[in-house]
Amino acid sequence: MAGLVPFNKRGRGFMNNGFEDFYNVLDDFFTPRSLERSTFKLDVQEDEKQYTIEAEMPGVKKDEISLNLEEGRLNISVKHEENTEDAQKNYLHRERRVSSMSRAIYLADAKADDIKAKLDDGVLTISVLKQDKRISSKSIEIE
Repeated sequence: MAGLVPFNKRGRGFMNNGFEDFYNVLDDFFTPRSLERSTFKLDVQEDEKQYTIEAEMPGVKKDEISLNLEEGRLNISVKHEENTEDAQKNYLHRERRVSSMSRAIYLADAKADDIKAKLDDGVLTISVLKQDKRISSKSIEIE
C-alpha cells in the first residue's frame, strides 16, 4: 500500500507547521524501494551453438550500456539519467532518476570473438557463441 501513497503525502494544508519538507524527506528515505526498479530483467537461452541473452531496458540508450566478457563472465552495466529540462514550468518539487545497474552472467564456454549485441525497442539482445569443447580422454593406470 505504501507504493500508492504519493511522495508529498503531507502536502500543503495537512501539516503546515514548518516541518513538511522534513517529513517529506523522511518519508522518501524510509519508503522501501522495490528491487525491480533498481535492476533490469534478463532472459538467458541456450542451444548447442550459442547463448542468447535478452535484457529489458526501456528508455535506455545504447551509449548508456557497457558490455564486456571477462573469463567467462558477461557483465552488463547501465548508467541511465533522466534529464528533461522545461524552463516554462514552475516546479515546487521535482524528482529525476539517476540509476546505475549491473548484472553478470557466467557463461562457462563462451567464445570471446564474434559477440553480437543489438538494442531494439527497449530490449537488448546479446548473442554469444560457444567454444568447441574438446573432450580429451585418457586412461590412467593405478600404480
